[in-house]
Amino acid sequence: MCFNVFNVKTFAQTKDIDSIERLLEKSSNFKEYDYNSRFLFAKQAEQLSTKLKIDSLKLKSTIEIANLYKEKGADQLFLSTNNENLKHAEQAGDSVSLALLYHNTANYYFRRSADSAYNYFYKAEKIYRALKDNYNTASTLLGIAIIQKNEKDFIGSEVTSVEGITLLDSLPDTQNNIRKKAFLFNNLGIVFDELEQYEDALDYHNKSLELKRRLNGDNSQTISNSMNNLALTYKNSGAYDVALRYYEDILSDTSLKTQRPQIYALVLDNYAHTLYLNKNEDQLPELYLEALKVSNSLNDSSYNSIIINQHLAEFYNDKNQKDSAKFYAHKAKDISENYHNDDLLKSLLLLSEIEVDSVAVDYYKDYIRLSDSLHKSERSVRNKFARIRYETKEIQLKNEKITKERLLFMLISVVLLITSFLIIVIVFQRNKNKALEFKQVQQKANEEIYNLMLSQQDKIEEARTLEKRRISEELHDGVLGRLFGTRLSLDSLNASKTDEAIETRSNYIDELKTIELEIRKVSHDLNMDFVSHSGYIDIVKELLEKQSLAYNLECALKYEDNINWDGISNRIKIHFYRIIQEALQNSYKHAKADHFNINFYRKESDICLDITDNGVGFELSKSRKGIGLKNMSSRVNEINGSLVIKSEKNEGTKISIRTPIFN
Repeated sequence: MCFNVFNVKTFAQTKDIDSIERLLEKSSNFKEYDYNSRFLFAKQAEQLSTKLKIDSLKLKSTIEIANLYKEKGADQLFLSTNNENLKHAEQAGDSVSLALLYHNTANYYFRRSADSAYNYFYKAEKIYRALKDNYNTASTLLGIAIIQKNEKDFIGSEVTSVEGITLLDSLPDTQNNIRKKAFLFNNLGIVFDELEQYEDALDYHNKSLELKRRLNGDNSQTISNSMNNLALTYKNSGAYDVALRYYEDILSDTSLKTQRPQIYALVLDNYAHTLYLNKNEDQLPELYLEALKVSNSLNDSSYNSIIINQHLAEFYNDKNQKDSAKFYAHKAKDISENYHNDDLLKSLLLLSEIEVDSVAVDYYKDYIRLSDSLHKSERSVRNKFARIRYETKEIQLKNEKITKERLLFMLISVVLLITSFLIIVIVFQRNKNKALEFKQVQQKANEEIYNLMLSQQDKIEEARTLEKRRISEELHDGVLGRLFGTRLSLDSLNASKTDEAIETRSNYIDELKTIELEIRKVSHDLNMDFVSHSGYIDIVKELLEKQSLAYNLECALKYEDNINWDGISNRIKIHFYRIIQEALQNSYKHAKADHFNINFYRKESDICLDITDNGVGFELSKSRKGIGLKNMSSRVNEINGSLVIKSEKNEGTKISIRTPIFN
């Protein structure tokens, strides 16, 4: 049953995870769902992953929510959500999510702050490199290369673009890889166009166009962009006829004006300017004016109208229509002042050519000052990029150093820990061996002491036997002989017939007989062997006699005569002796007993010892084992015996030991 429940639970959780994944897929599908629906899907995914406590899916959901905030233009909500996501990804150590978040943040700053965008792209790139994710590494390199190109770090942009293409060349030709490679080639084409290396620029633009034509689906917009870049390169290189053919090809798309009016205005202006450079002015300035009209009709296209106004000012100045030339030149300058970039520089140079006298000089001075300022700014930005790379590399090296130091510290700690453990084990084992040796020495000493006691007892018994034999012989041979002679003498007096003599002799004779009988009895008793096998019991008796005097105890000893103490090992007898000693000490110190009983008896093939006292007793459940009880237990274990202790408050204590005789 438990197995089935587990399967059901796992299945339900898997189903919920699939639901979250489907919601996230829908939230990013802008082709089938509107913004509100996609935002709702992302929120539902976040709520479900929070409920299930799946942090990885929750982070994935909140990343999608942040992207939808950015899509809507809710910058503050995007930044706050994105920063929270960065914090969670760092805490979780989720490198994949962290790199994605850095990439998203870089895209947010792309048109807002070049150095911030560069910094986040660079952070993302380092993580993707570490993960060996060549596609996403190339993707971040594309972002870095475009920023470098925009900030006029053309050499840096070239190197970065080539590195990105090299990484993509190592991957299969999937649609995403082809598209990303096409963008990198396109960037290289623009870089070489800016460097006025037009042959290389055309080569890269053609490679980009070829790759874009291999993409599935409708790619007319990105193809038109590449064709416009090709036409611009041809125009800049002086190949006006070729450039015009590309522009005419792009403008032949009748849907361009309605579907992509911003690109239409840009291409139409470039077409008109190419006609102007090619001395073909039949459709001018009408084409310029139409491009300007379309650009001005777009709310966010004021920046794109700068170049058109410059071209109109250039055209009217060439026609010596100064008022119109000044009008469009000032208009271009006014718009470009909001951006303070190369377009403002071109506008100031154009005004210095259109205006006259001191006004022209003033504009030229402004041109020089701005040119110097922009050059300094470009150097500053390039230096900042270099500093970001250096600082990031420095941080990376520091992290690697810290990692190595931590690893070394861990290794040293492990070695020290293992060494300490081994030392503790060795010391413990040594102490254990010493304790074992001491125990063996003590056991040997106990056996020697007991053997000495037995030997002493044997000598005492031998001396007793000799003394008894000597006394017996003395009584028998000496006293009895003399008594016997006396009796014979008295018998000889029987000749006297007086009543008094007869009575006296008779009394002496009777008394001598009595003495003779008593002496014979004593002699017989003295010559008898002492109680068999009484050596060990005598030792115990001696112990009880001494301790009863020392402790003021009344001791009683009982034993069965059928116990053959000579057949019992010295080990058992020594441990019994020591246990009795310990019990006597405990009775005196703790039990406050005044009566102490010992009983030796046999039970089947075991020998048993019972020790009882009438002391205060103790509660076994509450009592912690003292060293005395531990010693008893240890001794009983050594002779493979069993120990039972019974005690109650004010009821005395009974210790029962049972062990096999043959041990």
